[in-house]
Amino acid sequence: MSSFAGIRLAQSGLTAAKAGMNVTGQNIANQTTPGYTRQRIEQSPLFATGPGVGSGVNVTGISRLGDAVLDARVRDALGSSGFWAARATSALQAEAVMAEPTKDGLAANMDRFWSGWSDLANAPEPAAAQVVLTNAEVLIGQIAAGYESIAGQWSALRSQVDRQVADVNAMAGEVAALNGEIRTALQSGRSANELIDQRNVLAQQLSSAIGAKGTVEADGTLTMRVDGNPLVAGDIARKLTAEGVTNIADGGRITVSWADRPGVPVAVTGGSIGGTISALAPAADGGTLARVADAYNRTATELASAVNAIHATGVTSTGVAGGAFFALNASGPAALGLSVVPTSLDELALAAPGAGALDTSIADKIATIGKSDTGPSKTWSSFVTGFAVSVGGDVQRADSADAGAIAAVTAQQSNASVDGDEETINLLTYQTAYQAAARVLTAMDEALDVLINRTGLVGR
Repeated sequence: MSSFAGIRLAQSGLTAAKAGMNVTGQNIANQTTPGYTRQRIEQSPLFATGPGVGSGVNVTGISRLGDAVLDARVRDALGSSGFWAARATSALQAEAVMAEPTKDGLAANMDRFWSGWSDLANAPEPAAAQVVLTNAEVLIGQIAAGYESIAGQWSALRSQVDRQVADVNAMAGEVAALNGEIRTALQSGRSANELIDQRNVLAQQLSSAIGAKGTVEADGTLTMRVDGNPLVAGDIARKLTAEGVTNIADGGRITVSWADRPGVPVAVTGGSIGGTISALAPAADGGTLARVADAYNRTATELASAVNAIHATGVTSTGVAGGAFFALNASGPAALGLSVVPTSLDELALAAPGAGALDTSIADKIATIGKSDTGPSKTWSSFVTGFAVSVGGDVQRADSADAGAIAAVTAQQSNASVDGDEETINLLTYQTAYQAAARVLTAMDEALDVLINRTGLVGR
């Protein structure tokens, strides 16, 4: 070995220790940075070309201590969690609109309406008649308000889908750009660790938003797929667009399509967009909001039909045949088309034909509608019960999916996140290695000093 080889050996040790301290410092600096994955230097010994000791150490690279399997598991879990969270949230908001079972709910107001008819049958006076008419106005107002609240929620979610799709397109473009930078960096032998971290954060957001699946390719790029088709491939990103109806009354479907292939639906079965589209689906497809709106419409229709059928068979106190109690405008949603026809006691048909002016049997019959197994009260209460079960199921699935996402993220972070104590130990280790290498360099310098400056002076 050359006399100067020891200096090169010590210098390689200094370089490796310094690189280790730099990487450890980078880890410590990013300990709280979202999405950052800890790094380590990779070292290998330098071998001698001939007999003797080796030539020192070589830093072969800086490895990123992430796990592609754990990353993929997190993306899948976030896709499921995003779907059920969106669906459960919309269901809970719809349930809050109905306010069942409370004194402010539609069921309680229908009970008051039927009770008013019973009181009117017992005491056919103007005050009792006014109570019936007022209760009727309150009832149809609540049906209309409930429907409008659901329709407003539907419209807000429909606009949200457009915004979310635009966000997905923007994130896909960023992932594609990072793919290009990562591929170039890897091909040129540079580190792309921080770029990969940025891409992973965006990929997780894409999965949470639209349930995209990711696959790391051989060149280091990440392919993101929706419905089996690439949303991002290499440095190219495709755009999505939301299509479909913009009003709940239209009863159509909301779909997502590729911008370059409009009209061809993409099956979005994950992410918050998938959950929102599921909530916006028609009632026949299990759409949360459309089911509630349909229940309001059916209740309004059955209310008008049941009361009118009996009221039309009676006569007023002056012997005039009873007509419709409720008018129903067929040009729009039934829940918004109800109105009360009579305005006073004289226009209410309380008596059966020929039974006399004091007869109130018709009012009594109307009061019993509330107890009918096929009446509007039963229709509404049956829907509320079934809807509550459905909401409970959505919430339970959302909780399970959220727990799964938390477990997946915890596993990922336990492998990839920075541990301050561990990094402190690493820093001390590299510091000690640096000091030791510096001592070797000093020793070699002193040996060379003796060799160069003191040889030949012995004995003088």
